[in-house]
Amino acid sequence: MIDIGVNLNHSLFLKDLENTIDEAALEGVNGMICIASDLEESHLLGQYSQSYQNLWQTIGCHPHQAKTWQSSSKQTLTDLIERLNPVAIGETGLDFNRNYSTPTQQRFVFEQQIELAEQYSLPLYLHERDAHQEMIQYLRQCPEVAKHSVIHCFTGSIKELDNYLALGLHIGITGWVCDERRGADLQAAVPHIPLDKLLLETDAPYLLPRTIRPRPKKNHPKYLAYVAKQVAELRNMDLDAVIKASVDNTQRVFNLVVKAK
Repeated sequence: MIDIGVNLNHSLFLKDLENTIDEAALEGVNGMICIASDLEESHLLGQYSQSYQNLWQTIGCHPHQAKTWQSSSKQTLTDLIERLNPVAIGETGLDFNRNYSTPTQQRFVFEQQIELAEQYSLPLYLHERDAHQEMIQYLRQCPEVAKHSVIHCFTGSIKELDNYLALGLHIGITGWVCDERRGADLQAAVPHIPLDKLLLETDAPYLLPRTIRPRPKKNHPKYLAYVAKQVAELRNMDLDAVIKASVDNTQRVFNLVVKAK
């Protein structure tokens, strides 16, 4: 399996990165895409993506961090893209739920990163909360980028799913799908995801699948199989078929190949 969403910069993982990778591999996770939320993380992840096989990174600025964007930030990202060869631009998008950065700041920084995705022919690694219609409007303006991009941690309704699929987006599913309290919309939507658009992720150390017993305190890439299992059950599919599709899709969307150790 390949986990398309790991917040590797968390101390839980960095204090013993080799052990993190080994534990994941023992559970069948032999590749991880590590998510950047700002320019500092984009730079830091380069140390690991360049040093460890089957670790890949995104480069970008999360909407929460849009307030940190400066006049030189686009050039800084450009330099990092050319030096570190990321698999996607992001985590980027719009989040009007808490507005840690103002909507105006978020829009500007999102536009800047769309331009970079177009320039370097890279997918967008997208984050959206309470901004669905505006996100759709932006993506309709860059259809070539959109059809190769990924909506990370999708949790929405069938209608929202259909809107994203109409643009060609690929759909990232996390442990939210294992949550009986708040995951009903997502559970209903999962069977409607075309198999060639399905991607699996943990968003570790967040979004711990609630089906794990006994329950650990934090999520980990090694728990990706719990997400895959829930998706397979909801789709009434063989688990191995779901895993194979997600791996094939991940390699195609992000233009990567898992290397044998």
